[in-house]
Amino acid sequence: MPNVKWSYMDHWLMDSPRGLVEPNLGRRYMERYIKQLAALGFQGFDTFGFRLNHYGNMFGSIKRFQQFLQDYGIEKIVSIFHDYAYSTNSRAPHIRSTHDAIFNDCVQRIRACEGLGVENLIVMPTSTYWQVEPVTDDKIKIVADLWNRVGKMTIEHGIKTTCHHEFWCAIRSDEEIDKFYRWTDPAYVFYFCDTAQHKIAGNDPVRLYLKYRDRCSGFHFKDTHDVDIKGEYRLPPDAEMLAHSVERWFWEMGTSGGLVDFPLLMKAIKESSYRGWLTVEHDKASIGGGNYAESTCMAKWYVDNVLSKIYS
Repeated sequence: MPNVKWSYMDHWLMDSPRGLVEPNLGRRYMERYIKQLAALGFQGFDTFGFRLNHYGNMFGSIKRFQQFLQDYGIEKIVSIFHDYAYSTNSRAPHIRSTHDAIFNDCVQRIRACEGLGVENLIVMPTSTYWQVEPVTDDKIKIVADLWNRVGKMTIEHGIKTTCHHEFWCAIRSDEEIDKFYRWTDPAYVFYFCDTAQHKIAGNDPVRLYLKYRDRCSGFHFKDTHDVDIKGEYRLPPDAEMLAHSVERWFWEMGTSGGLVDFPLLMKAIKESSYRGWLTVEHDKASIGGGNYAESTCMAKWYVDNVLSKIYS
């Protein structure tokens, strides 16, 4: 049995008569998409919670969608990503009065995953930095209380609530992340390592992984060529798209200029005896004329010819 298996996070655009479209436009596009992932050797599939109903409608049920994945050699849906990137009057993780609504949303997500073998509910613990600031200890404690509550519920269903820290979210710095994990229960709240997001925020993803390895339930492997040194994480409404100094934040593994030390991370994963899923993610790979299929081929070549020689 392998120690690690590779999954793909559900970001993709492809050509169509109407231009670039997402594969979930129709079943024919989904077949082309999943065939490409399977041909590259991916064994798992990660997706967004808001797409579950759409996939369920397209294939008759979410279970039938997973059967569709399995027909092409993808074992299962590994993780579901769920977030409140933009806080609203009814849903804002740093505002306690909205927690019941958020909790009920998470219950619905978990119910949709029943019987699929989903392992993680990946959450961004807070909304955008500019909507939450100033980020105080009291706010971090309120957020921690929410995910402790959600995590207790999800673990009862065999699914881990695991936290993914975008460079533009309100819990992003070493100090903020440290406080959050001190104030959350390790039995209920886990850590999810996104390599590029940490690096852009000025953090070392290898050091963070080693610090929280006992709580780590997964990874997003992607690279960056830039660290945010101008405070662009605070830009409304979307720091990933509207930064003045950086056109494209995220890059596939193996490109010239990449800042994440993936071999060092893979050695740390091996030395920690981590067993489970590693996920390739390409976020906004089409910026500047990029191509998701090409980016994914490049990343999987890097996995097979560099990383898998360290640990597999």
